[in-house]
Amino acid sequence: MLKFLIFCTLAVAINAEIAEEEDVLVLKKSNFDEALQAHPNILVEFYAPWCGHCKALAPEYAKAAGMLKAESSDIRLAKVDATEETELAQEYGVRGYPTIKFFKGGDKESPKEYSGEWGWIGLLFAYEKAAQAIDDIPFAKTSSDAIYSKFEVSKDSVVLFKKFDEGRNTFDGELTKEALQSFVKANQLPLVIEFTEQTAPKIFGGEIKSHILMFLPKAASDFQDKMDQFKKAAEGFKGQILFIFIDSDIDDNQRILEFFGLKKEECPAIRLITLEDEMTKYKPESDAITAESITQFCKLFTEGKLKPHLMSQDIPKDWDKNPVKVLVGKNFEEVAFNPSKNVFVEFYAPWCGHCKQLAPIWEKLGEKYKDSADTIVAKMDSTANEIEAVKVHSFPTLKFFPAGEERKVIDYNGERTLEGFTKFLESGGKEGGAPAGDDDDDLEPEDDSDSEDGTDDDGHDEL
Repeated sequence: MLKFLIFCTLAVAINAEIAEEEDVLVLKKSNFDEALQAHPNILVEFYAPWCGHCKALAPEYAKAAGMLKAESSDIRLAKVDATEETELAQEYGVRGYPTIKFFKGGDKESPKEYSGEWGWIGLLFAYEKAAQAIDDIPFAKTSSDAIYSKFEVSKDSVVLFKKFDEGRNTFDGELTKEALQSFVKANQLPLVIEFTEQTAPKIFGGEIKSHILMFLPKAASDFQDKMDQFKKAAEGFKGQILFIFIDSDIDDNQRILEFFGLKKEECPAIRLITLEDEMTKYKPESDAITAESITQFCKLFTEGKLKPHLMSQDIPKDWDKNPVKVLVGKNFEEVAFNPSKNVFVEFYAPWCGHCKQLAPIWEKLGEKYKDSADTIVAKMDSTANEIEAVKVHSFPTLKFFPAGEERKVIDYNGERTLEGFTKFLESGGKEGGAPAGDDDDDLEPEDDSDSEDGTDDDGHDEL
């Protein structure tokens, strides 16, 4: 659990009937007690109109007052002209300008004098803006001396408390909403987070889209040693790369291993993936799981020096024996982009219900064109093979690679019937087709309902 706490001196909104200048409340002897009674926490500047320091402070002070007021904050700023209100100035021991006093809890007898830098005003404003933007972490403010003492806080600060890793983080960056949000993003999750049903929403829904995964059985004798190495490497990439541990012995995680082309007996293993518009996978050259090797791998990634890792099965000896040709990563380019052939490819997953439904129709299509001199019907298992030219997001994905048009790709969006496929091929990809990428969004299910066979009822199984 995370809790955010800001340690600061506070001023709370004051009576609207009191005059304001540039959103700064103007206090006098005549309304001072009334102000403290109505709104017992007020930060007051005692100033002199001729004071150079006061003049220098005025724009920032007014700007901060305006921002806080616009945000309906409980923090308000006030001022007293000490050259006019000499009795007030004398009562509160004003001997120089500006003098800042914090009147807390209606206590007018012993206000706290503020003598620090003025950056805290911006900090308070940025803190409130960040709190509005972050829903899943509670934010709080305190000016309690007891709490300052308990947590050994010696100055106004922002501290993130958590029940993992180092236990707390103190913000020391630029005082902006964006910087505070980045601070939260970098520290709200453990250095290493285990992938589970409960953590999946935070992993996939977070702002960090670069994930490095360690596949390792918890039962391994060297589990803790490898976890320590992984965690040590994670320290240098907080906020940049999310470090995720996946127990490779758990049945529910086998689909993830398959997605990365891994088998249980090949673990432990390290992989990295980016979850931007197009998912891209990376594989380290070394199988070693040490802090040094993982750090180097991540460093090359952040510097843009890694090449994507594309999975491929070996080319089957009988890949072209049957009417439906079998493509893998290693022969895809040669076959699909053959300038003398029209190639119609089904990208499928062995477990996909819709792919299984399509299989007999696709076989009939292959049979229909098996003797064609210029048309090839093919299929590729996209759980075990990847290619740079086509990014598959759901199954089945059907794409047409027309002859004579260099590297052109057309999506098939028509009916999945033998007649529909035939019309599509005979029209050169015009009937039932669309330029690749034009309707990628249509591959996503429109709702959460499933068909009786457990597949999404938009006709696609999600990757």
